[in-house]
Amino acid sequence: MGATEKLPEYRLFIHPLDLNELRKDIWIDEPVSAKLTINGKKFEVDIAYRGSHIRDFPKKSYQISLYKPATYRNANVFHLNAEFKDPSLVRNKLSFDFFNDIGCLAPEARFVFLKVNGRNEGVYLELESVDEQFLTNRQLPSGSIFYAVDGDANFSLMSDLDNEVKKSLTIGYEQKCGTQEDIDHLHQMIIDINTIPRDNFDKEIVNYIHVDNYLRWLAGVVFTQNFDGFVHNYALYRNKESGLYEIIPWDYDATWGRDVNGEEMESDYLRITGFNTLTARILDCKTFRNEYKSLLTDIMSHQFTVDYLKPKIERMHATLRPYVLLDPYKKDSIDLFDNEPDYICTYIEERSAFIKREIELLN
Repeated sequence: MGATEKLPEYRLFIHPLDLNELRKDIWIDEPVSAKLTINGKKFEVDIAYRGSHIRDFPKKSYQISLYKPATYRNANVFHLNAEFKDPSLVRNKLSFDFFNDIGCLAPEARFVFLKVNGRNEGVYLELESVDEQFLTNRQLPSGSIFYAVDGDANFSLMSDLDNEVKKSLTIGYEQKCGTQEDIDHLHQMIIDINTIPRDNFDKEIVNYIHVDNYLRWLAGVVFTQNFDGFVHNYALYRNKESGLYEIIPWDYDATWGRDVNGEEMESDYLRITGFNTLTARILDCKTFRNEYKSLLTDIMSHQFTVDYLKPKIERMHATLRPYVLLDPYKKDSIDLFDNEPDYICTYIEERSAFIKREIELLN
């Protein structure tokens, strides 16, 4: 991104009656029809609010489904995220770019400026949907995709929400694509994650999990310090050719030193060994643990450094700044926005120092 880059302008027109319908109950997922204009090209779309707690924010996030024409930028569904609680607006994109840089699948993301019925709604992050088209765009084999929608997606027999035995082992997941057979396979995998004997775990888990991908994802969660990332905020993709699951990050605005409310999160808050059952069992295997240690060390030498990340952060900041001044929800906190690049760089330094100390304890 160049410092003088202009953001694409997205113009949404929603009929006032439909807009009233959308606003009547923010918790309903039923979309309304709208017209979207991008660079003079018109699209007929369905629009709905997206997210859980973020629907309560004054600046809404949206899911856009295209039906005439049916695709835009090789997608028929995409998301417009308000990034309302992130004072920098860049954490989600910075995270997904970082995951890509360390060799992990992640959605593409780019900033746009949104107008709704002629009114400035401000800076948004356009996020690629993790679906069949996501796989096609990367020339990946077809396969099942499950979204981890709550804390029960913890790879355990026990609920992370109430510490009771789960009524269903696939609770916590929402199937995006696939068959009943794929649901049954996920169910069996969770049983085996919890019951394979310790002596055989490293030999058998590789029949389910692409371990190198999992360790790279784990490192990404740990470096960005996404506290919810181990039991939420991810998608599972099972590659039909290899038969193995890969894991894809999602919703990474509460990262890089700030929590879900945009408040400071200490750089040593999140331990490097994670919180879910699968991570614990993988890191219990000496071979995988050593791979993880080497991976953390390598990333700290290359992608997770101020020298590497600061230019990216500053480019995004410079590109967004004139648009933040036009954002009715963000313009009054421009001073906080201007302090964020330094804040994030300080976090990188402090988090790196913490991880270096903790690696020594991974024996």
